[in-house]
Amino acid sequence: MGKTNERRGGGKLLSTELHAALRANDEARRAAVKAGAVEPDFVPVAKFFSPVGAATWLATELGEDGDTLFGLADLGFGCPELGSFSLSELASVRLPFGLGIERDLGFASEVPLSGWTAAARRAGSIITAEQNFRRAARGDELPKPKG
Repeated sequence: MGKTNERRGGGKLLSTELHAALRANDEARRAAVKAGAVEPDFVPVAKFFSPVGAATWLATELGEDGDTLFGLADLGFGCPELGSFSLSELASVRLPFGLGIERDLGFASEVPLSGWTAAARRAGSIITAEQNFRRAARGDELPKPKG
């Protein structure tokens, strides 16, 4: 079984490199706002998930407090939302079988957060949106929208 949880080996959900990348995005967004420029549409830097459910989070920024993440949150109810969420709260979640929220160590994306948001809302979940992105990258036909 492959290592999928940063906590199993490193004791935390964010590596030093991801922490730095998320902070850099937050600083770049703040600088753009201060300069009156258009806010950047960052590519998600980290993906967190519940290993026993559909809850998934994509993070693009980490606030100055070192705890407030910004990105796309999907608790598995069919309505992914943009907003802020707490790194410490994700890390404190205790799930059945002694599990916790994990970080997808293999996650990489070239799609900006606006693209993820639109695709996840259309599909009803981040998980389905990710599957659709993979299908599209392979050239497979995407499933037809419901309704």
